Amino acid sequence: MRELLEQLESTAAGDDLAAVLAWLAGAEMSLGEDELRGALRRAMLLLAAGGDPHRHLAFDGRAVTALAADLDRTERRVELTHGLTGAQTEAEGLPAVGAALDRLLEDPDLAWHAYAAGLIGEELAAD
Repeated sequence: MRELLEQLESTAAGDDLAAVLAWLAGAEMSLGEDELRGALRRAMLLLAAGGDPHRHLAFDGRAVTALAADLDRTERRVELTHGLTGAQTEAEGLPAVGAALDRLLEDPDLAWHAYAAGLIGEELAAD
């Protein structure tokens, strides 16, 4: 994990960094495959309806907010917070990553939307 965070420190910034960190923090989250597939399919349709599906993902965009709402559960947010807290200990000495993690931990809604954006990004990368 530390090597990946070091790479992110030098290559990612802003919302892109937040989305990757939230996605990593939620990697062990318990999501049902059928639920995830359906929610991602709906989000991808919204993304495509809005134009170029490979454009920058806005955390307040329709696809991200719809996916975030579809998957939102209290226990999942707790899991995400736990993952972000764990990443914080790994990020010691990495100012950009540490600041992004602090930002996500201070704003659970932002963290949840960043996680949804990370899931969409993963889906786009798989295509």
